[in-house]
Amino acid sequence: MRRERFAGPLALLAGCLFPVAGAIGVRTATVGVLGVAVEVVLLGWLVVDLRGFARRAALGVLAAVAILGTTWLYGGHHLGSAVAAGTRILYLVLPAAMLTPLIRPSELGDHLGQRLHLPARPVVGAVAALQRLDSVGETWRQVDRARRARGLGLDGGPVRRIRASAASAFALLVVSMRQTATLAEAMDARGFATATERTWAEPAPWRWGDSLLVVIGVVLAVLPWLLDVR
Repeated sequence: MRRERFAGPLALLAGCLFPVAGAIGVRTATVGVLGVAVEVVLLGWLVVDLRGFARRAALGVLAAVAILGTTWLYGGHHLGSAVAAGTRILYLVLPAAMLTPLIRPSELGDHLGQRLHLPARPVVGAVAALQRLDSVGETWRQVDRARRARGLGLDGGPVRRIRASAASAFALLVVSMRQTATLAEAMDARGFATATERTWAEPAPWRWGDSLLVVIGVVLAVLPWLLDVR
């Protein structure tokens, strides 16, 4: 089975959220370093795009370095406490950076509706919003290419760059509003507003990979607390 299909979206969400409880238990540098290493070992093999993972994790690494530096400066120059604070951030953000690209909005809606039996209308609305969010990056690139073709790119000094970015953002807003209106009309034409019972696009099976990923999430949730036992 391909890594993209190893587990369903609910198990992937659990793998992202359960380590949050473990991050609270990172109180020493040793626990933090060991915890992050275990995270990478248990979840790193699911990463399908190393370059994309590096981009997603970059902000988390930057935040960890900033927290480490400020804790060291204002915490009495105690390196252990500073490293613990930095690795706590990494323990929190790395699972999401590794697993969220595997979650498909449409599949998430199927699982939320069929497995958790959440109300259909909020689920479908949330899925539509997530799908639109996925397309924002491509829409921005299309707007940027169109502006460059007209000689209105992001070249020049800082002031021109700011103006060009603001204009691109406004164009992106206009395009998104038009696409949202089209989506709303299409959903209304399919009975979204009045339907009382709804079918789902695909089945929502629970695989052995889902169970394994939930177990990994639970392990990561309790691991720092177990390592910190004195």
